[in-house]
Amino acid sequence: MAKPDLICVGAVSGAFGVRGEVRIKSFCADPAAIGGYSPLFTQNGKISYDIELTRTVKGGFAAKLGGLSNKEDADAMRGTRLYVPRDRLPSLPDDEYYHSDLIGLEVVDTGGASCGKVTAVHDHGAGDILEISAANLKEPALLPFTLESVPTVDLAAKRIVIDPPEGMF
Repeated sequence: MAKPDLICVGAVSGAFGVRGEVRIKSFCADPAAIGGYSPLFTQNGKISYDIELTRTVKGGFAAKLGGLSNKEDADAMRGTRLYVPRDRLPSLPDDEYYHSDLIGLEVVDTGGASCGKVTAVHDHGAGDILEISAANLKEPALLPFTLESVPTVDLAAKRIVIDPPEGMF
């Protein structure tokens, strides 16, 4: 797991060409903003890379990461998530959250009954989905992260109030 003060802003999806460029998938609200957060860090925060976006490609950007000079170096980076210190990111409006802030929060229904904990936040392009795990569930429940399904997020209390569809829990 990443250090709490680091926020994942993108991932390397593979090599691009033979000169060490990589394909970057940005997780930023403005995808091109990832280029302005240089240097980016690995999950443990020990290795950093200067980043230069070189062009837009299908599914993201081609980029040069400092220290990569050939296709083999770039191939070795595939799947590497890239992080930036939280204090270098913009503050968010009250109704927006970084995914890392939601993971681990207790989940209760509108009546106050415990439903589990948020174990992941998925974004497949159509909106965020909360993955909620609990001892009484055989598999994690997936709930759309919409105002209708999640009326309250209280980061101070480390709790999310949900209004799930009938029978989900």
